[in-house]
Amino acid sequence: MQDVVFELISDRPGRLVAAARQHRLQISATNLEELQHEAREALISHFGPSHVAYRVRLRRPVRHGLQAGVAQFARGCAPAARPLKRC
Repeated sequence: MQDVVFELISDRPGRLVAAARQHRLQISATNLEELQHEAREALISHFGPSHVAYRVRLRRPVRHGLQAGVAQFARGCAPAARPLKRC
């Protein structure tokens, strides 16, 4: 079984938009449950009867601000450049 990954593009309140770039499919819905259903319907119309060989995956993009904060925290915890003086 192959996965078709729909990545969430927009998540404004009341409207979710996702796209599967490898198959050039784009879907939209009002909530995650409808988005999953729309993704399945898109696969049925795109692949026809062979749609049963594909599994739908929904993925949210990684927030870059959070990653930058983690990297900055990690840099702050790095060992000092020069050793501490002993008293």
